[in-house]
Order: sequence, then structure tokens, then C-alpha cells
Amino acid sequence: QAHLVESGGGSVQAGGTLRLSCAASELPARYCVAWFRQVLGKEREAVANIADNGNTMIAVSVKGRFTISRDNAKPTMYLHMNTLQPEDTALYFCAATSRTFATSCATAPSSYSYWGQGTEVTVSS
Repeated sequence: QAHLVESGGGSVQAGGTLRLSCAASELPARYCVAWFRQVLGKEREAVANIADNGNTMIAVSVKGRFTISRDNAKPTMYLHMNTLQPEDTALYFCAATSRTFATSCATAPSSYSYWGQGTEVTVSS
């Protein structure tokens, strides 16, 4: 059973940078790891994901500002967030699931079986 622990959240001013980390253990051999974010009262939104085969997805809303990477040795997944804006303020979650037949990862939260506790990101104007 996968276990995920996020870190790296905090408070920054608009235009700032943060790097979120997701320390993962017991990942399946074929996996998807995704970052989601949620604002109180709104649905959880997919931000980025990465598969064991290296395929990645970055949401349109953050493309050009956010990237996703991984360190297979640890293993840890990273969400690099640049040029942060107040609308990026949210609780960010790391999630994982087994990758089945698709070459890329799903974006629906319901597709993910394992979740971290979340890390808060606050961007002030």
C-alpha cells in the first residue's frame, strides 16, 4: 500500500517560487503520481501528474509556470511552482495509483487510491 507525505508548502508573495515534495513509498511498479489542489468549497483540481514511464501532464491553468519531476532513487515527486499567483492559493495534495493499460495518467481524483495529507500554499498579492 503506497504511502505519501507532502512537504514544501508555505506563504509567498505573488511572483514567488515554491517547490512541493511528495515522498512516496511502496509505489506499484506501474504507477501514476499526481498533484491536486483544492480551495474550500470548490472541487479538487488536477495540477500535474507523472507516470512510471515518464509521461507527464501539466494542467492548462498552470502550464508555463509549474513543472513536475521525480527522483527515482528516493523516490520523491516534485511540483516546481514558479511565478505564483494569488489564485494558486490552495491545499495541495499528492496522490498515487496503479497505472493500468493507458500510457498516461488519469486526471480525475476518483482514479487515485492513495493520498497524502496535503500541504498549504498561500500566495499574497
